[in-house]
Amino acid sequence: MLERLFRLSENRTTVRAEVLGGATTFVAMVYIVFVQPAVLQIAGMDFGAVMVATCLAAALATLTMGLVANYPICQAPLMGENFFFVFTVAIGMQLGWRAALGAVFISGLLFLLLTFLRLRERILEAIPRGLQHAITAGIGLFIALIGLQQGGFVVKGEPLLRLGALGGRPQIVALVGLTVTLALVLRRIQGALLLGMLAATSTGLMLGVVRFSGVVSAPPSLAPTFLQLDIRGALSLAALPAILLLLFMLLFDTLGTLLAVSAQAGLLKDGKLPHLRQALLSDAIGTLAGSLLGTSTVSSYIESSAGVQSGARTGLANIVTAGLFLLCVFFSPLAKMIGGGFAVPGTNPAVILYPITSASLILVGSLMVGAVRLIDWEDATEAVPAFLTLVGIPFTYNIADGLSFGLIAYPLCKLLTGRGRETSPLLWGLAVIFIARYVFLRF
Repeated sequence: MLERLFRLSENRTTVRAEVLGGATTFVAMVYIVFVQPAVLQIAGMDFGAVMVATCLAAALATLTMGLVANYPICQAPLMGENFFFVFTVAIGMQLGWRAALGAVFISGLLFLLLTFLRLRERILEAIPRGLQHAITAGIGLFIALIGLQQGGFVVKGEPLLRLGALGGRPQIVALVGLTVTLALVLRRIQGALLLGMLAATSTGLMLGVVRFSGVVSAPPSLAPTFLQLDIRGALSLAALPAILLLLFMLLFDTLGTLLAVSAQAGLLKDGKLPHLRQALLSDAIGTLAGSLLGTSTVSSYIESSAGVQSGARTGLANIVTAGLFLLCVFFSPLAKMIGGGFAVPGTNPAVILYPITSASLILVGSLMVGAVRLIDWEDATEAVPAFLTLVGIPFTYNIADGLSFGLIAYPLCKLLTGRGRETSPLLWGLAVIFIARYVFLRF
């Protein structure tokens, strides 16, 4: 049956290799089970419900990819998009998390429509590669900044930021986690982020930063987030930029990851992915299901390359990964212990740090910043918009503002140098939308 479903012989693999590959991918990306609820609870969402929603959405999308496309590429809520969801849409635009979930749902519907109409390639071609890379790097800087703040390494001060009290207990926990994770990443140990969080948790238990509350329990209730999305609120003019940016980010991340992992696995034929539409379908289904369950945008994970490196070549590996994600719903006490915050004594209002997960944010951010090397820094019409995007995201503490700076500056730079025809009509339209956003909505 497995041979018939997944064509193991044709793909020159075995059941053992697929099981090992699926387990390896899970270990490499399971950190999202702890990080995702820690991030989304900042917007007021229930920690336990988000954890369950994350596990279920990841399992569903991963199963879909494995059964429909037969590729060993797994899905889960994306890092970057979760921060955009919280800090830009829910908090920055003051839409709240329910309308933010509605925006995710609408972007998923649009992604599904573009997949069937085969318009995704045209949209991707309309967005300059330099801006795409700058968006990735800028979000990486933003994630790293938040990681530094959540670890207590950087705190708000005069004029903007200052060094935190590095000798404090939560800072020591975060530093241990960062050191262990960095050492494992440099040695290319699979599951480095998870192992680093476990090292930080052990240190936190010894220092009293973390309290042991068990490991296994019945799954938390999904009711606080299930079907709580506000689609009507997401259809407002204020939410339009959020929907468009969620759609573009999903397009960039999905296709980039699919092509990168597929090339590593030898799945490309003449430079193209044979079952691309089916692969994209799993991302759309995951995003739609995630918004209904109560989590942010779901898409393909680059950590799938770890499973491919271990031998995964078919969707059978995804069945293993999905099964492990489903088992995670029974480990909510462990997730709460790792992803929960620590209230710093003597602070008013209370300062909440997240020392265990902070190292993951810092290192994931550092890896994303590597995209800057792909920007054409010799051409000022490419470099200036990219730079404004790159610094605008962390400096404004708002992903949408950073993206707006770049999307407005790019056509303007081209126009001022007599190269206006190099800008697509779609990009001109986006620039007008974002200018109108600042003129009329005044966020």
